[in-house]
Amino acid sequence: MRILLVEDELRLAENIAAALREVGFAVDHAADGENGSHFAEQNVYDAIVLDLMLPAKSGQRVLQDLRRKKLHSPVMILTAQEGKESIIDLLNAGADDYLSKPFDLGELIARIKALIRRSKGVATPILKISDIELNAVHQTVHRQGNAIDLSPTEYRILEYLIHRPRAIVSKQELLEHLYDFDWEHHSNVIEAHVSNLRRKLNLAGTEPLIETLRHRGYRLRQGEDAG
Repeated sequence: MRILLVEDELRLAENIAAALREVGFAVDHAADGENGSHFAEQNVYDAIVLDLMLPAKSGQRVLQDLRRKKLHSPVMILTAQEGKESIIDLLNAGADDYLSKPFDLGELIARIKALIRRSKGVATPILKISDIELNAVHQTVHRQGNAIDLSPTEYRILEYLIHRPRAIVSKQELLEHLYDFDWEHHSNVIEAHVSNLRRKLNLAGTEPLIETLRHRGYRLRQGEDAG
């Protein structure tokens, strides 16, 4: 999952980005509103963490512009404003949730995950497809009740594919959602991780789940597709 963090307090931004990366998110950081808007318009994000008090362009203006341009990534507002009226205004402007500063990083991460699940139509942290069960809170994977030991990157690839059932996901799309903005885009990295993931998921007596479509990408089979 790929997150855009728009925060001008450098130390706070570094702490938030480090915490998000530790649990498997790729994070792009913008230190002002103008750059935040540019990032959000040029890339696809699973969630945006947006400070209100920003140089160049306020967080509220960034939010209003995103919604006016029909960009629907869920937005978590970070705010020092406690007034009920200001919070109502933000929610009415298109914010999905907010946290008042100072806040707990664990709570921020939990609420971002919940925002992403809701935005993808997933009400619980348990994701199921075919005979695979993925727990997004504990980051565990089971197939037919058997625990599958995945690396962090393999887990993130599987989680992303489960969020895109039947869709063909290109290597470029995986790179953009799994790595930071400045990642050097080498498709053989993705190929290696998908190969390992496919091998680990293909237990004895089970059908292959990940389909490779030449020059197009990958697709996770489900139900009758896997037979």
